[in-house]
Amino acid sequence: MNIITIKETYKDKDISITACRQGSNLVVSLSGGDLPHIGSVALSQPRPSLADPSMLSATSSILSVVGHKEGSVAESAANRLASSLNTIVAVACGIHYDNGKPEDFPAILSIVDRLVAQLIDELQKSTD
Repeated sequence: MNIITIKETYKDKDISITACRQGSNLVVSLSGGDLPHIGSVALSQPRPSLADPSMLSATSSILSVVGHKEGSVAESAANRLASSLNTIVAVACGIHYDNGKPEDFPAILSIVDRLVAQLIDELQKSTD
């Protein structure tokens, strides 16, 4: 069982993505900041795109802990991974920075986007 972890630092704290294959499926943890935790979980299944059936898209279900706002982050990551890798993906997400400000959110989302892209690249390389 291969485990892949990729990290970036923001405000002196790691934000990391860790992935583990379960058969042909993928389990992913996306966490970081001052208090890594599970705030939301997204489960995504690839399917033909409704706009263009020759392309893959994904459908997700999301569960969130009351008061947590990571649902859209988990869903976006799970959908990208599922449609790019054509597999079922579960993403648990929890990123918390003490005294976080609104201007921190775009920077954190940008890091998450890069981490997901790097993970897709790594996983596609390992199946070539």
